[in-house]
Amino acid sequence: MLTNKTLMITGGTGSFGNTVLSRFLDTDIGQIVIFSRDEKKQEDMRVSLRNPKVKFFIGDTRDYNSICYAMRGVDYVFHAAALKQVPSCEFFPMEAVRTNIIGAENVLNAAIANDVKRVVLLSTDKAVYPINAMGISKAMAEKVLIAKARSVVEGAPVMCATRYGNVMASRGSVIPLFIEKIKAGHPITVTDPNMTRFLMSLEDSVDLVLHAFEYGEQGDIFVQKAPASTIGDLAKALTHIFSREVPIHIIGTRHGEKLYESLVSREEMAKAQDLGRYYRIPADNRDLNYDKYILEGQPEVNYVEDYTSHTTQRLSVSEIVEVLLSLDYVRRELESV
Repeated sequence: MLTNKTLMITGGTGSFGNTVLSRFLDTDIGQIVIFSRDEKKQEDMRVSLRNPKVKFFIGDTRDYNSICYAMRGVDYVFHAAALKQVPSCEFFPMEAVRTNIIGAENVLNAAIANDVKRVVLLSTDKAVYPINAMGISKAMAEKVLIAKARSVVEGAPVMCATRYGNVMASRGSVIPLFIEKIKAGHPITVTDPNMTRFLMSLEDSVDLVLHAFEYGEQGDIFVQKAPASTIGDLAKALTHIFSREVPIHIIGTRHGEKLYESLVSREEMAKAQDLGRYYRIPADNRDLNYDKYILEGQPEVNYVEDYTSHTTQRLSVSEIVEVLLSLDYVRRELESV
Protein backbone atom coordinates (compact mmCIF):
# COMPACT_ATOMS: atom_id res chain seq x y z
CA MET A 1 0.00 0.00 0.00
CA LEU A 2 2.96 2.37 0.46
CA THR A 3 4.53 1.85 -2.96
CA ASN A 4 5.34 5.28 -4.38
CA LYS A 5 3.12 6.88 -1.72
CA THR A 6 3.87 9.72 0.68
CA LEU A 7 3.61 9.05 4.41
CA MET A 8 3.61 11.83 7.01
CA ILE A 9 4.63 11.15 10.61
CA THR A 10 3.74 13.92 13.03
CA GLY A 11 6.15 14.03 15.93
CA GLY A 12 8.36 12.05 13.59
CA THR A 13 11.68 12.70 15.34
CA GLY A 14 10.64 10.57 18.33
CA SER A 15 11.25 6.89 19.03
CA PHE A 16 8.25 5.77 16.98
CA GLY A 17 9.21 7.89 13.98
CA ASN A 18 12.77 6.59 13.99
CA THR A 19 11.50 3.00 14.07
CA VAL A 20 9.15 3.65 11.14
CA LEU A 21 12.01 5.17 9.17
CA SER A 22 14.25 2.17 9.77
CA ARG A 23 11.40 -0.09 8.64
CA PHE A 24 10.52 1.71 5.39
CA LEU A 25 13.46 3.70 4.05
CA ASP A 26 14.81 0.73 2.10
CA THR A 27 11.41 -0.12 0.58
CA ASP A 28 9.67 1.31 -2.48
CA ILE A 29 7.87 3.99 -0.47
CA GLY A 30 7.84 7.29 -2.33
CA GLN A 31 8.49 9.77 0.47
CA ILE A 32 8.32 10.12 4.24
CA VAL A 33 7.44 13.55 5.64
CA ILE A 34 8.72 14.28 9.15
CA PHE A 35 6.61 16.96 10.80
CA SER A 36 7.65 18.29 14.21
CA ARG A 37 8.50 21.48 16.07
CA ASP A 38 12.03 20.55 17.21
CA GLU A 39 14.53 21.90 14.69
CA LYS A 40 17.55 20.37 16.48
CA LYS A 41 16.14 16.84 16.35
CA GLN A 42 15.19 17.33 12.72
CA GLU A 43 18.68 18.51 11.85
CA ASP A 44 20.26 15.56 13.69
CA MET A 45 17.96 13.17 11.82
CA ARG A 46 18.65 14.85 8.48
CA VAL A 47 22.42 14.67 8.95
CA SER A 48 22.36 11.04 10.11
CA LEU A 49 20.09 9.87 7.27
CA ARG A 50 21.03 12.01 4.27
CA ASN A 51 18.22 10.31 2.39
CA PRO A 52 16.27 12.11 -0.36
CA LYS A 53 13.17 10.09 0.50
CA VAL A 54 12.83 11.97 3.80
CA LYS A 55 11.38 15.48 3.77
CA PHE A 56 11.28 17.70 6.84
CA PHE A 57 8.72 20.30 7.92
CA ILE A 58 9.10 22.49 10.99
CA GLY A 59 5.65 23.16 12.40
CA ASP A 60 3.21 22.54 15.21
CA THR A 61 -0.03 20.55 15.14
CA ARG A 62 -1.52 23.28 17.33
CA ASP A 63 -1.44 25.56 14.28
CA TYR A 64 -3.92 24.36 11.65
CA ASN A 65 -2.32 26.34 8.82
CA SER A 66 1.06 24.85 9.71
CA ILE A 67 -0.06 21.22 9.52
CA CYS A 68 -2.41 21.78 6.58
CA TYR A 69 0.37 23.32 4.48
CA ALA A 70 2.79 20.50 5.28
CA MET A 71 0.17 17.85 4.43
CA ARG A 72 -0.22 18.84 0.79
CA GLY A 73 0.35 15.80 -1.42
CA VAL A 74 0.43 13.38 1.52
CA ASP A 75 -1.35 10.03 1.08
CA TYR A 76 -1.22 8.66 4.63
CA VAL A 77 -0.64 10.08 8.12
CA PHE A 78 0.62 8.49 11.33
CA HIS A 79 -0.23 11.02 14.04
CA ALA A 80 2.30 10.47 16.83
CA ALA A 81 2.83 14.06 18.01
CA ALA A 82 1.66 14.46 21.60
CA LEU A 83 2.55 15.61 25.07
CA LYS A 84 3.19 12.27 26.79
CA GLN A 85 4.86 12.98 30.13
CA VAL A 86 2.33 12.64 32.92
CA PRO A 87 3.85 15.20 35.35
CA SER A 88 4.19 17.86 32.61
CA CYS A 89 0.55 17.47 31.66
CA GLU A 90 -0.49 17.57 35.32
CA PHE A 91 1.23 20.90 35.89
CA PHE A 92 0.25 22.36 32.53
CA PRO A 93 -3.07 20.70 31.59
CA MET A 94 -4.04 23.34 29.03
CA GLU A 95 -0.86 22.55 27.12
CA ALA A 96 -2.06 18.94 26.94
CA VAL A 97 -5.43 20.20 25.67
CA ARG A 98 -3.79 22.33 22.97
CA THR A 99 -1.47 19.58 21.72
CA ASN A 100 -3.31 16.33 22.36
CA ILE A 101 -6.90 17.42 21.64
CA ILE A 102 -6.85 20.54 19.46
CA GLY A 103 -3.71 19.32 17.70
CA ALA A 104 -5.38 16.00 16.90
CA GLU A 105 -8.43 17.79 15.50
CA ASN A 106 -6.18 20.00 13.37
CA VAL A 107 -4.46 16.92 11.94
CA LEU A 108 -7.80 15.28 11.11
CA ASN A 109 -9.22 18.45 9.54
CA ALA A 110 -6.04 18.93 7.50
CA ALA A 111 -6.25 15.32 6.32
CA ILE A 112 -9.83 15.88 5.15
CA ALA A 113 -8.89 19.14 3.41
CA ASN A 114 -5.94 17.51 1.62
CA ASP A 115 -7.76 14.33 0.52
CA VAL A 116 -5.49 12.09 2.58
CA LYS A 117 -6.52 8.45 2.29
CA ARG A 118 -5.86 7.16 5.83
CA VAL A 119 -4.96 8.57 9.25
CA VAL A 120 -3.83 6.48 12.23
CA LEU A 121 -3.79 8.28 15.59
CA LEU A 122 -1.48 6.86 18.26
CA SER A 123 -3.17 6.76 21.66
CA THR A 124 -2.31 5.33 25.06
CA ASP A 125 -3.50 3.04 27.82
CA LYS A 126 -3.87 6.15 29.97
CA ALA A 127 -6.93 7.09 27.89
CA VAL A 128 -8.81 4.16 29.51
CA TYR A 129 -10.39 5.15 32.83
CA PRO A 130 -8.13 8.24 32.83
CA ILE A 131 -6.99 9.72 36.15
CA ASN A 132 -4.44 12.25 34.90
CA ALA A 133 -4.45 15.16 32.47
CA MET A 134 -2.41 13.29 29.89
CA GLY A 135 -4.86 10.37 29.83
CA ILE A 136 -7.90 12.66 29.80
CA SER A 137 -6.52 14.61 26.85
CA LYS A 138 -5.74 11.46 24.87
CA ALA A 139 -9.18 10.03 25.68
CA MET A 140 -10.67 13.22 24.25
CA ALA A 141 -8.47 12.89 21.16
CA GLU A 142 -9.96 9.43 20.62
CA LYS A 143 -13.48 10.85 21.05
CA VAL A 144 -12.72 13.63 18.54
CA LEU A 145 -11.52 11.05 16.01
CA ILE A 146 -14.56 8.80 16.50
CA ALA A 147 -16.98 11.72 16.23
CA LYS A 148 -15.31 12.99 13.08
CA ALA A 149 -15.16 9.51 11.56
CA ARG A 150 -18.88 9.16 12.21
CA SER A 151 -19.76 12.33 10.32
CA VAL A 152 -17.42 12.43 7.31
CA VAL A 153 -18.76 11.95 3.80
CA GLU A 154 -17.88 9.06 1.51
CA GLY A 155 -14.37 9.35 0.13
CA ALA A 156 -13.01 11.10 3.23
CA PRO A 157 -9.92 9.71 4.97
CA VAL A 158 -10.35 6.51 6.97
CA MET A 159 -9.57 7.61 10.53
CA CYS A 160 -8.67 5.03 13.17
CA ALA A 161 -6.46 4.75 16.24
CA THR A 162 -4.11 2.45 18.09
CA ARG A 163 -3.72 2.25 21.84
CA TYR A 164 -0.75 0.81 23.72
CA GLY A 165 1.08 1.11 27.00
CA ASN A 166 4.63 2.21 27.73
CA VAL A 167 6.99 1.07 24.99
CA MET A 168 10.12 -0.68 26.24
CA ALA A 169 13.32 1.38 25.96
CA SER A 170 11.55 4.31 24.29
CA ARG A 171 12.80 7.79 25.10
CA GLY A 172 11.85 8.80 28.64
CA SER A 173 10.75 5.30 29.67
CA VAL A 174 11.86 3.47 32.80
CA ILE A 175 14.20 0.87 31.25
CA PRO A 176 16.89 3.37 30.08
CA LEU A 177 16.64 5.07 33.49
CA PHE A 178 17.12 1.77 35.36
CA ILE A 179 20.05 0.79 33.13
CA GLU A 180 21.75 4.16 33.68
CA LYS A 181 21.45 3.74 37.46
CA ILE A 182 22.64 0.12 37.42
CA LYS A 183 25.70 0.88 35.27
CA ALA A 184 26.63 3.75 37.57
CA GLY A 185 26.14 1.58 40.66
CA HIS A 186 23.42 3.87 42.00
CA PRO A 187 20.21 2.71 43.71
CA ILE A 188 17.12 2.13 41.58
CA THR A 189 14.04 4.03 42.73
CA VAL A 190 10.75 2.15 42.33
CA THR A 191 7.40 3.75 43.11
CA ASP A 192 5.63 0.45 43.88
CA PRO A 193 7.23 -2.97 43.09
CA ASN A 194 3.75 -4.49 42.62
CA MET A 195 2.82 -2.11 39.81
CA THR A 196 2.36 -3.96 36.54
CA ARG A 197 3.14 -2.72 33.04
CA PHE A 198 2.72 -4.24 29.60
CA LEU A 199 5.95 -5.19 27.81
CA MET A 200 5.76 -3.95 24.22
CA SER A 201 8.66 -3.15 21.90
CA LEU A 202 8.97 -0.29 19.44
CA GLU A 203 8.74 -2.83 16.62
CA ASP A 204 5.47 -4.08 18.14
CA SER A 205 4.12 -0.53 18.17
CA VAL A 206 4.89 -0.12 14.47
CA ASP A 207 3.30 -3.51 13.70
CA LEU A 208 0.15 -2.40 15.51
CA VAL A 209 -0.03 0.88 13.59
CA LEU A 210 0.50 -0.94 10.30
CA HIS A 211 -2.28 -3.39 11.16
CA ALA A 212 -4.63 -0.48 11.85
CA PHE A 213 -3.42 1.21 8.68
CA GLU A 214 -4.20 -1.82 6.56
CA TYR A 215 -7.42 -3.09 8.15
CA GLY A 216 -8.93 -0.17 10.06
CA GLU A 217 -12.40 1.13 9.34
CA GLN A 218 -13.82 4.49 10.33
CA GLY A 219 -13.43 5.09 14.06
CA ASP A 220 -11.79 1.76 14.90
CA ILE A 221 -9.37 1.46 17.81
CA PHE A 222 -6.81 -1.38 17.77
CA VAL A 223 -5.02 -2.81 20.81
CA GLN A 224 -2.20 -5.35 20.84
CA LYS A 225 -2.28 -8.14 23.37
CA ALA A 226 0.94 -8.18 25.33
CA PRO A 227 2.44 -9.83 28.41
CA ALA A 228 3.21 -7.80 31.51
CA SER A 229 5.58 -7.73 34.47
CA THR A 230 5.73 -6.07 37.83
CA ILE A 231 8.09 -3.11 38.14
CA GLY A 232 9.90 -4.97 40.92
CA ASP A 233 10.56 -7.99 38.69
CA LEU A 234 11.63 -5.70 35.83
CA ALA A 235 14.25 -4.12 38.09
CA LYS A 236 15.46 -7.57 39.20
CA ALA A 237 15.72 -8.72 35.58
CA LEU A 238 17.89 -5.74 34.64
CA THR A 239 20.24 -6.21 37.60
CA HIS A 240 20.58 -9.86 36.54
CA ILE A 241 21.37 -8.91 32.92
CA PHE A 242 24.06 -6.42 33.95
CA SER A 243 25.33 -8.65 36.78
CA ARG A 244 25.25 -5.81 39.29
CA GLU A 245 23.41 -5.82 42.58
CA VAL A 246 22.21 -2.32 43.44
CA PRO A 247 19.76 -1.29 46.17
CA ILE A 248 16.12 -0.88 45.16
CA HIS A 249 14.45 1.99 47.00
CA ILE A 250 10.65 2.12 47.15
CA ILE A 251 9.50 5.75 47.06
CA GLY A 252 5.72 5.41 46.77
CA THR A 253 3.22 6.03 43.99
CA ARG A 254 3.64 9.34 42.19
CA HIS A 255 0.80 11.75 41.53
CA GLY A 256 -1.25 10.64 38.53
CA GLU A 257 0.32 7.17 38.40
CA LYS A 258 -1.77 4.00 38.12
CA LEU A 259 -1.19 0.63 39.77
CA TYR A 260 -1.77 -1.10 36.43
CA GLU A 261 -2.34 -0.24 32.79
CA SER A 262 -5.79 -0.66 31.22
CA LEU A 263 -5.85 -1.10 27.45
CA VAL A 264 -9.52 -2.02 26.92
CA SER A 265 -12.33 -1.02 29.27
CA ARG A 266 -15.00 -3.56 30.24
CA GLU A 267 -17.54 -1.53 28.26
CA GLU A 268 -15.29 -1.81 25.19
CA MET A 269 -14.54 -5.49 25.81
CA ALA A 270 -18.28 -6.20 25.52
CA LYS A 271 -18.11 -5.27 21.83
CA ALA A 272 -14.41 -5.84 21.02
CA GLN A 273 -13.44 -8.34 18.33
CA ASP A 274 -10.65 -10.78 19.23
CA LEU A 275 -8.35 -10.93 16.20
CA GLY A 276 -5.76 -13.21 17.80
CA ARG A 277 -2.81 -10.87 18.25
CA TYR A 278 -5.03 -7.79 18.50
CA TYR A 279 -8.35 -6.52 19.74
CA ARG A 280 -10.44 -4.38 17.40
CA ILE A 281 -12.81 -1.97 19.14
CA PRO A 282 -15.38 -0.81 16.57
CA ALA A 283 -16.65 2.75 16.84
CA ASP A 284 -19.97 3.53 18.49
CA ASN A 285 -21.81 4.79 15.43
CA ARG A 286 -25.17 5.50 17.00
CA ASP A 287 -26.81 8.68 15.72
CA LEU A 288 -28.05 11.65 17.71
CA ASN A 289 -31.23 9.87 18.76
CA TYR A 290 -30.51 10.16 22.48
CA ASP A 291 -33.11 7.52 23.38
CA LYS A 292 -30.64 4.92 22.16
CA TYR A 293 -28.23 6.04 24.87
CA ILE A 294 -30.83 6.31 27.62
CA LEU A 295 -33.41 3.59 26.95
CA GLU A 296 -31.19 0.81 25.57
CA GLY A 297 -28.43 -0.71 27.69
CA GLN A 298 -25.71 -3.31 27.18
CA PRO A 299 -26.44 -6.19 29.57
CA GLU A 300 -23.40 -8.10 28.33
CA VAL A 301 -21.14 -5.49 29.98
CA ASN A 302 -22.02 -7.07 33.33
CA TYR A 303 -20.18 -10.28 32.40
CA VAL A 304 -16.82 -9.07 31.10
CA GLU A 305 -13.72 -7.57 32.69
CA ASP A 306 -11.38 -4.97 31.30
CA TYR A 307 -8.07 -5.93 29.69
CA THR A 308 -5.23 -4.74 31.93
CA SER A 309 -1.64 -5.45 32.84
CA HIS A 310 -3.01 -7.18 35.95
CA THR A 311 -5.21 -9.58 33.94
CA THR A 312 -2.89 -10.40 31.03
CA GLN A 313 -0.08 -12.99 31.05
CA ARG A 314 2.41 -12.24 33.85
CA LEU A 315 6.06 -12.97 33.03
CA SER A 316 8.58 -14.39 35.48
CA VAL A 317 11.96 -12.73 36.03
CA SER A 318 13.69 -15.21 33.69
CA GLU A 319 11.07 -14.57 31.00
CA ILE A 320 11.53 -10.82 31.41
CA VAL A 321 15.28 -11.28 30.95
CA GLU A 322 14.63 -13.08 27.66
CA VAL A 323 12.33 -10.28 26.45
CA LEU A 324 14.80 -7.55 27.42
CA LEU A 325 17.71 -9.27 25.69
CA SER A 326 15.70 -9.20 22.45
CA LEU A 327 15.88 -5.38 22.46
CA ASP A 328 18.68 -3.75 20.45
CA TYR A 329 18.95 -0.98 23.04
CA VAL A 330 19.59 -3.39 25.92
CA ARG A 331 22.14 -5.38 23.92
CA ARG A 332 24.02 -2.19 22.98
CA GLU A 333 24.08 -1.05 26.59
CA LEU A 334 25.33 -4.47 27.68
CA GLU A 335 28.14 -4.37 25.13
CA SER A 336 29.27 -0.97 26.43
CA VAL A 337 29.80 -2.21 29.98
